[in-house]
Amino acid sequence: MKSRSATSYLVLILVSAAAGTAVWAALHLTAPRRLLFGESKIDPPVVERGFDSERWAEAIQKVKEDRAADPATNVPLEVPPELRHYEDRHWFLATQVAEVKKNNLQTCQDFVDLAGMIQRGELVSVPAVTDDYVLFGVGARADDSAFSRFEDDHNIALYSDSELHDAYRQLDDRLSSLQTVIRSLRSQLTALKSRARTKRSELQKELTQREQELGSISEEKTVLDQVYGQPEKRQKLLRDYDSLQALAKNFGGRAYDITKPIDRQALKGAMLSSLRPQALRVLEEVAAAYHHQFARPLPVSSLIRPEDYQHRLRRFNRAAVIIDTPPHSTGLAFDIDYRYMSIAEQNFLMVELARLKQAGLIEVLRERAANFHVFAFIDGTRPSDDLITASLDEVGGPAPEANDAAKKPEKAKPNKAKKKRQTQTQRKSRARKRR
Repeated sequence: MKSRSATSYLVLILVSAAAGTAVWAALHLTAPRRLLFGESKIDPPVVERGFDSERWAEAIQKVKEDRAADPATNVPLEVPPELRHYEDRHWFLATQVAEVKKNNLQTCQDFVDLAGMIQRGELVSVPAVTDDYVLFGVGARADDSAFSRFEDDHNIALYSDSELHDAYRQLDDRLSSLQTVIRSLRSQLTALKSRARTKRSELQKELTQREQELGSISEEKTVLDQVYGQPEKRQKLLRDYDSLQALAKNFGGRAYDITKPIDRQALKGAMLSSLRPQALRVLEEVAAAYHHQFARPLPVSSLIRPEDYQHRLRRFNRAAVIIDTPPHSTGLAFDIDYRYMSIAEQNFLMVELARLKQAGLIEVLRERAANFHVFAFIDGTRPSDDLITASLDEVGGPAPEANDAAKKPEKAKPNKAKKKRQTQTQRKSRARKRR
């Protein structure tokens, strides 16, 4: 009897193990690969029809490949002056703002503006993976929330007529439900005896939370009334919704249903994989040189970013710039992730970027957040120093009249810190001699 029971138990264990193995295989062989990116995980960015997730995953693995065996890993890092901050750090941002003024460029505050730029042909889609580069984290913070208009640092949700009706109904239902709960809590508090202090405290705490929630929902409905209650404003917002819906019907060979959260998130990611043609040409040139030299795809971590997305990104990335005209909202900026590169790779890339800057094609900076920020000029000519000076106050710099002349500041000296250390060493040496 014991032997039969033991045999049955063994069979059960083997069947369970087999089933577990089958489930593991199914999940790992059929599901899209998820790869670590910082502390979050990123799914393959399916942004065009025929996207090859295996090719993208292989490119990411190549980017993150260990460089320990590389004989050139011990070379010193040499940051060219062209990739350092100017003595007046505002000059770097002011140069990019000046380019917007010079060409009267359209920037995007939100995904509605971004859709308009795409529909007008001002932007082109950037493939998620090629032989020379791979999108590495582009659109990683795109969420599945409803599309919205970003005005005066506030988001106004976009709805169709039927969705607007549903939104009001849901708000009314939530308000009614909360009001019922609040009445019940107040009744319970009134009925409690004065000695039941613990219970009274718990009920009062819950009542306060519910009242705050009620106030928040009431405010949400008031905002909706104020925005959609104006006939002209309502019609404009409905047209904005229609323009997004028109783009979603066929974008990159795919159709998206913007009433579904999963499709909204996918569409946002696809739209964020865009650049102006001038910037894409620079990206392709740099990536081709890098790939030819190291047989690795160049990791591109950011392309265009609407201002509302930039504000959201700021919660996770303190390097995300918040000014009236963020460089990434122009479609002329992109970031290259260098965190996995060897020193030799970084040096090579910086020489290439410095060459392009010397030719007047780009502005560039090696950021501490493990990125090279690259900004392409529309006609291959940087703005005049006069125009850059006039743009300083828009990026928090000194007003134009505070400058004696419209003169480009020098790049930070590479040996400034070294000289400081040498001076300190000499002082210590003299002190020891005196003793």
